[in-house]
Amino acid sequence: MPVLSLDAIETMARDALVKSGASTAIAASVARSIRAAEADGFSGIGLGFLPVFLSHLKSGRVNGTAVPQLERRAAAIVHVDAAQGFAQPAMDVGFPALIEAAKACGTASLTITRSYSAGVLGHAVEELATHGLVALAFTNGPPNIAPWGGRVPLFGTNPMAFAVPRSEALPLVIDQSASVVTKVALLQKARANEPLPPGWALDADGAETQDPQAALQGSMAPFGGAKGAAIALMGEIFAAVLTGAQFSFDAKPYGVTDAPPLDIGQFFVVLDPAAHAPDFAVRLEKLLQAMLAQDGVRLPGDRRYRLRRQAEEKGVEVDAALIETLRA
Repeated sequence: MPVLSLDAIETMARDALVKSGASTAIAASVARSIRAAEADGFSGIGLGFLPVFLSHLKSGRVNGTAVPQLERRAAAIVHVDAAQGFAQPAMDVGFPALIEAAKACGTASLTITRSYSAGVLGHAVEELATHGLVALAFTNGPPNIAPWGGRVPLFGTNPMAFAVPRSEALPLVIDQSASVVTKVALLQKARANEPLPPGWALDADGAETQDPQAALQGSMAPFGGAKGAAIALMGEIFAAVLTGAQFSFDAKPYGVTDAPPLDIGQFFVVLDPAAHAPDFAVRLEKLLQAMLAQDGVRLPGDRRYRLRRQAEEKGVEVDAALIETLRA
């Protein structure tokens, strides 16, 4: 497969977005997120997902010229209306105000509504952690997970992400969905007509299945059974109920081009550790070093940082057919 530098990936993504109807500023913001996804090994949410972005720009499912609107609802509460545009520009607008509020109040929150896919949610909380803040985020999306005991998908995979700053290292990042795997991974198996690993999905009757086509007619399995389904519910409450965004069960799948805007939400809560525990950094490192003292233990996020360093030095392999699709 061809190997592209991260700069080349970002340029290709930005050009494709502009030619599909995005403004220069919005295309630059989204292209940076695609570059970051590719660098960390999330190709399915990077260039692999870009054709969906482009089709939605052309059909109007996402507004490529949206101007996010910032509102300070209280000293520690920030709100951004993404105006049916991409989530990344909305975060670009909301984060400075969120950081300022957290530094002033010790804790602050940001709600984003009328939004679109947030991409790799872990990158957003990592950015907040570089400002010395502990960050927790939730987002919802089209329905893929049934409530526990049910059969019909009601929740999105509803990713959640957490990041914490470290004094002499990159932030610790935890980034996971409420499902066993991402929807992108399941779709890749379906396109290749490959059987699913056990535990990935349920069919329309709620029985576990390894048939990807049956899975697409059923539900993705929540991680940890009922506990994962409860996490999906929690994410829906944060990302949809608290933000005022559309519920997952009302959103059409990403694969549908001719449909109304996604209108989903993102929720962030951040804390200034210095305002809560003056010795936070020391205590955090004591905890992490106790973990690392055991053979075989690695910290969450270590793999993505390793892949990032490798991508910065050597570039990223990109499928030739995907490159041609994007150029076309």
